[in-house]
Amino acid sequence: MTARGLFVSHPEVVIDPAVPVPRWHLSPEGIARLRRLVIDTAPAAVWASDETKAIESAGILAARFGLPVQVHRGLAEMDRSSTGYRPRAAFERLADAFFARPEESIEGWERAVDAQRRVVAAAQEILSGHGGGDIIMVGHGGTGALLMCALAGLPITRAHDQPAAGCCWRFTLQPLRVTEAWQPFG
Repeated sequence: MTARGLFVSHPEVVIDPAVPVPRWHLSPEGIARLRRLVIDTAPAAVWASDETKAIESAGILAARFGLPVQVHRGLAEMDRSSTGYRPRAAFERLADAFFARPEESIEGWERAVDAQRRVVAAAQEILSGHGGGDIIMVGHGGTGALLMCALAGLPITRAHDQPAAGCCWRFTLQPLRVTEAWQPFG
């Protein structure tokens, strides 16, 4: 049987405008949803981006299998530190522009093409050192969509973004290809 991968985007977080976005924690609802996520395999490894919410998410999943959480900063969400926290409507407008104009920096955000290269390189590095078996990668909706687009040969567009926080998509490792697009969990 071909080894499989599961990419999981972190679910709901505690939004705190006083805290840098990469350091936000999971909300009680997000934690409960992760605990309900059905994983139909015993992974050999669990990886996370270096953002708090991804590490916490990966920790909940890895604990089920007695695995450590390995961290790769290349799995992080697009760098949007230039704007920091934005209320929901403003964030959604920026995210729309990020996906619609991937070659441009939107208000100082990392360009989508650069974020895609980064997350693809991180996934390739992780998988090249992976000793076999199934794997879980935990990250974020934006860069998760960029990775899925790259693996599936799809253009960068918000049409391929997750439908809501806390979704996952599946892929095979050999050959490396997407087998299931975003699905909400829990």
